[in-house]
Amino acid sequence: MKQLSFTTAEHDLKKKQTRREKFLSEMDLVTPWKRLVQLIEPFYPKAGRPGRPPIGLEKMLRIYFLQQWYSLSDPAAEEALYDMESMRQFVWIVTCPQQVVQFEC
Repeated sequence: MKQLSFTTAEHDLKKKQTRREKFLSEMDLVTPWKRLVQLIEPFYPKAGRPGRPPIGLEKMLRIYFLQQWYSLSDPAAEEALYDMESMRQFVWIVTCPQQVVQFEC
């Protein structure tokens, strides 16, 4: 069983769905995530190489799509993931904001 944070629990209790939540939910349904992952995976960095370990490919794709849809730079995307529960859920960062990908400039 997955442990919920207070933020996630509070977000789940609200009654109205925002336009952002509707949009992200629709994009989650219509985007062929598995097919995209299959196409990109041969070229995606593997763990065990020097430097920081790569995050999961689908999670990275979801962050990239958020950046394109909302015109976010890397630091702005990081801040949005800390700030907005709907974006964390879309990227599958649902337990705590400490899991947010940190970009370095």
